[in-house]
Amino acid sequence: MSESLLEELSEARFGDLRLSKRLGKIADCLEKKPNLSIPGATEKRAEMEAAYRFFDNGKVTPVAILEPHVAATRQRIAAAEVVLLVQDTTELDLTRPDQQVQGVGPLDCETRFGMHYHPLIAFRPDGLCLGSLWSKTWAREAIVKRTEAEKVKQRKAKPIEEKESIRWLEGVRAAREVAEACPQTQCVCVADSEADIYELFTEPRAFRDGGELHLLIRACQDRALSEAEGCLLAAARATPCLAHNSVDVSARRPKIRIREIKREAASEARIAEVEIRATTVTLQPPPRPDRKLLAVTINVVLVEEVNPPAGAEPIQWLLITTLPISNVNEVLLIVQYYPIRWQIEVYFRTLKSGCRVESRYFERVGRLSNCLAVYSIVAWKILYLCRLSRECPDLDCEVVFEPAEWKAVYMAVRSKELPTTPPSLNEIVRMIASLGGYVIRKSTQPGTQTLWIGLQRLHDLATAWKVFGPETRK
Repeated sequence: MSESLLEELSEARFGDLRLSKRLGKIADCLEKKPNLSIPGATEKRAEMEAAYRFFDNGKVTPVAILEPHVAATRQRIAAAEVVLLVQDTTELDLTRPDQQVQGVGPLDCETRFGMHYHPLIAFRPDGLCLGSLWSKTWAREAIVKRTEAEKVKQRKAKPIEEKESIRWLEGVRAAREVAEACPQTQCVCVADSEADIYELFTEPRAFRDGGELHLLIRACQDRALSEAEGCLLAAARATPCLAHNSVDVSARRPKIRIREIKREAASEARIAEVEIRATTVTLQPPPRPDRKLLAVTINVVLVEEVNPPAGAEPIQWLLITTLPISNVNEVLLIVQYYPIRWQIEVYFRTLKSGCRVESRYFERVGRLSNCLAVYSIVAWKILYLCRLSRECPDLDCEVVFEPAEWKAVYMAVRSKELPTTPPSLNEIVRMIASLGGYVIRKSTQPGTQTLWIGLQRLHDLATAWKVFGPETRK
């Protein structure tokens, strides 16, 4: 690709220029063949061995790998009016049949091993992924079996700094640094109900020039209010309906490992009619054994389905935010922002199914963490390309693809004479995705899965074009 990761990562600093150049070459190889193993993605044995040496080098760290990408992401953020900084956690299942990776820990039981990955990813409100800004990985030491009462007691006694949930506060702090570095852009930190932690709402969000980082968190708990009896949900329901809206609900199938969570139950696709309400409340601070928390005044937006189908779990988003809700348009904007959070789930799927990061075999977790950092950038590029072709369909494809790449794909798919001018980006991306199984239709757009498969075939076709194509004939 013309805008390859070679340029994105050219400013990497490891204290050794050879390592900086090697990072660009590795990322370029993995970008072209994201679904293949490292030996399959590299063309020569020497390149494969160099890649493994790079991941094992003591000077190489995930932070150093991501640093130039983070800098480029901040530049993309600075060019936008509004950016949603989404954070979430996913499991990386690294269970091996024989020898386990050194440094991993149990996931949810003593037979599954791996680590947890928690990134902060920037998205525009139209869904365009701008890049990764910060991440945290960790492995649990052991699983101690306790009764539910013992778990609750320990959770209440342990300070937030000693819990895994501290990651949500660290994510907000990282988002605040980004917001302060990009003062002309309105930055909103978005997270699902797992981030509904009172300490998160007390985190400092303002910075020196008068700006602030905004929050948009889906509530998990029906919190008590300070100013009156009652709780959060009842207070929101007591306000007048501001607007009606339609929500497209995707079908959901139960997973192999079933969890008794209503929101994760099986459901059919439907269009849900919802009512939207908003209000401002002051939360009653919960007791903590080691500190006294202050009361927090926040805004609440309730999106609730009024007539769900029989047996279906009604749609209900109880959103806690610091964004303004002074009029209907501001409230509707919040409702539009929150669904962008699901784009990070697409990012995780691209990282694990497209880049197959869980299938990369390393003996130690340090090497795997370095590899994960590179693949996290590759996963971003796939998402970026997929969405860019939708948001800027008429963009010249040579902004992204080299002439040999689009010409080879065009001939393979269309089997007719090349056009005199390069096709649009959307047209070429649809052709590439068709190589991965996408059926070209006017009414649909390709997803990341068909695109990452097509990108691998694109590389092979472009290589053949450069070697055997008409431009090589004298």
